[in-house]
Amino acid sequence: MPETPTFGRYAEIPFEEMSPEQQEGYRAMIESRGRLPGPTKIWVHNPRLAKVAGPFGAHFQPGRYSLSEREREIAVCVITSHWRSAYPTAAHERIAKTAGLPAAKVEAILAGLPTAFDDAREQVVYEMAVVLSAGRWVSRGMHDRAVAVLGHVGVTDVITLMGHYTSVAMTLAFYDVPDGATGMAR
Repeated sequence: MPETPTFGRYAEIPFEEMSPEQQEGYRAMIESRGRLPGPTKIWVHNPRLAKVAGPFGAHFQPGRYSLSEREREIAVCVITSHWRSAYPTAAHERIAKTAGLPAAKVEAILAGLPTAFDDAREQVVYEMAVVLSAGRWVSRGMHDRAVAVLGHVGVTDVITLMGHYTSVAMTLAFYDVPDGATGMAR
């Protein structure tokens, strides 16, 4: 008989029922992240993944990378809405607005409508996210503008942030985790 789902279609494993390797992965995730949000509730099932995903995801916590919170939320909203994943898209819609992005711009991003930003960094992050999520060619002009405005550190932070949130969105979409799902208390 299948286990009862606790987080979308996923049945979380209580800590005391985890294998020793899963408990080790769980502890590594908690150590690097401080909590088990969103897809990490699912990724902890794979202890090897948990050990690398925790520190990688922690890189994108405030103050640990080169992007502002507004810039981060532009890229995250583009990629999570691209994958039509309810849980992270709704969560980051709220976070983006709290970070000070205008509601109309956030809503345009989520709907796949064009928008623009007065801040050059925010505009470049938006253009990069749209181009990359659409699987389009990065023109020489786009490349040169991004490197000039963000530098290589900022460019790689945008790219890897989008890769990370692609994994987040796809995991949560696969397990059909709805907006606001809480899962097991940990």
